[in-house]
Amino acid sequence: MPLNRSDLPADVLALLAQGTVIPAHPLALDAQRQFDRRRQRALTRYYVDAGAGGLAVGVHTTQFSIRERGLYEPVLRAAIEDQRAWTSRPMAMVAGLCGGTAQARAEAQTAVGLGYHAGLLSLAALASSSEDELIAHCESVSQQIPLVGFYLQTAVGGPILSSDFWRRFASIPNVLAIKVAPFNRYRTIDVVRGVVDARAEDRVFLYTGNDDHIVLDLALPFTAMRDGEPVTVRFRGGLLGHWSVWTSSAVKQLARIKAELAANGGMLSSDLLALDSRVTDSNAAFFDVRNNFAGCIAGCHEVLRRQGLLEGIWCLDPAEGLGAGQAEEIDRVYRLHGDLADDAFVRANLARWLD
Repeated sequence: MPLNRSDLPADVLALLAQGTVIPAHPLALDAQRQFDRRRQRALTRYYVDAGAGGLAVGVHTTQFSIRERGLYEPVLRAAIEDQRAWTSRPMAMVAGLCGGTAQARAEAQTAVGLGYHAGLLSLAALASSSEDELIAHCESVSQQIPLVGFYLQTAVGGPILSSDFWRRFASIPNVLAIKVAPFNRYRTIDVVRGVVDARAEDRVFLYTGNDDHIVLDLALPFTAMRDGEPVTVRFRGGLLGHWSVWTSSAVKQLARIKAELAANGGMLSSDLLALDSRVTDSNAAFFDVRNNFAGCIAGCHEVLRRQGLLEGIWCLDPAEGLGAGQAEEIDRVYRLHGDLADDAFVRANLARWLD
């Protein structure tokens, strides 16, 4: 049965509105590249105990090829069952949706049947379509589940989308939020302009996916003009592959940003603003920027492997692994930014999560 925004639990909607940390959930595999159910459960428990406000499952970090391996439904089912078994607090569960309209609608139906609250809709498979065709696609999928739009960077297949596209997208009644991840300030502002032009700034929540400016997206006001007057919006939280690692630190960082904004009339300390470059430097290693993101999934796996949450860095594609020099870059980040890690938190809880 289709799910509408009005059907969502009030506490989940309030959580998304106030802004939260939503990690993109990785896929745990064993040495035979088979689904490792025990370590997948441990990852979910880690994110819950780290204080994440939701989970995004079946997304890029989970590996799109789970669909070809018949793992889409099992992986989504595992995450929501493990989340519910581990905590009673509300969490926003977001399912990745991709492919053509028929596939995306079918995935939305699967997600709704499992109890997910929203679908993160990738448009990469339709990158050559017109904006009219893309809006028709979005409208069709939105008939099944509340949508989180996804402005995906072009380096990994995302189309360039105009401000008018985002105005039209934000005007779809069953749109809930937008993950803004073009890794481009001009295109990020295009999304802000589109949402403001749609008069949807209070209804459509902006979540950062810009791994190159996580802290600044969360810290800074964004202003667009409407009817000759400035309209200011803020990113509520983030939905990030980067937050699949060092998650408890990310939760603390978001809480610190919110606390400083509330206490200081919207002003932030220079120390907090300077954190942006350190987080971005860490992301460059985890996401393998020097090799054009080739090792972005394996890099996150490597951090989780070092912490003991994953047994190895295996991906479904045997050719997918760390990029040239990436392990050394992660070593460097641990030396320079190890205080941003949450290794002690993981050590204190790992045995319980793996139980």
